Amino acid sequence: MGKDLAPLATRPLAASLWARPSQPSMWDLAEEAALTPLAGRVVRRQLSRGAWVDHLPGWVSGSEDVLEVLLGDIGWREDRRQMYEREVTVPRLLRWYGGDEALPHPLLTEARAALNRYYGPELGERFVSAGMCLYRDGRDSVAWHGDRIGRGRSADTMVAIVSFGSPRPLLLRPAGGGSASLRFPLGHGDLVVMGGSCQRTWEHCIPKTTRPVGPRVSVQFRPAGVA
Repeated sequence: MGKDLAPLATRPLAASLWARPSQPSMWDLAEEAALTPLAGRVVRRQLSRGAWVDHLPGWVSGSEDVLEVLLGDIGWREDRRQMYEREVTVPRLLRWYGGDEALPHPLLTEARAALNRYYGPELGERFVSAGMCLYRDGRDSVAWHGDRIGRGRSADTMVAIVSFGSPRPLLLRPAGGGSASLRFPLGHGDLVVMGGSCQRTWEHCIPKTTRPVGPRVSVQFRPAGVA
């Protein structure tokens, strides 16, 4: 069951995530957040067993304003999950928005609409939900997995991820391992879309790092019934 953020104040970064600067910051002077075109710019990489990945660095320009909002108190929660014989804290913060819930920044609503226009004919349905992960620093991560809860376990689908904040690598490998992983560096405003059979025949992760890195927010748009 999730918890609120009060216990997280002991973690150095967590206490400062919600702070608003009293003086104008560099973000106040940044360009307004906007989407760049998808058509003719997205690069697709065909993988094995019917999987593919699209990648577009810098899809969102001027994304500092979006990051500032996402690092605010938008309802981030700590989660705990059972692992073997003990319960452990998930090493990242989580926030999930259903299709009927307003997203915290208008650019995210525009991004979902743009993804639906571009991928809708191929996907055959719309991106609906927006799951968000906050990686506070290099200690936060997500282990190897596929989004196989729901229809992703048995049917082709898509998951579109927009990244905000400090770059972190997204690694992909065939399910079960056995070959070298692919590496997609995801930085501020970058887009990656995993499609086809990717969720059930491949796995992905965000590894921990000992390098000093700032916070990163991953926004994952999914169709209904895919988690």
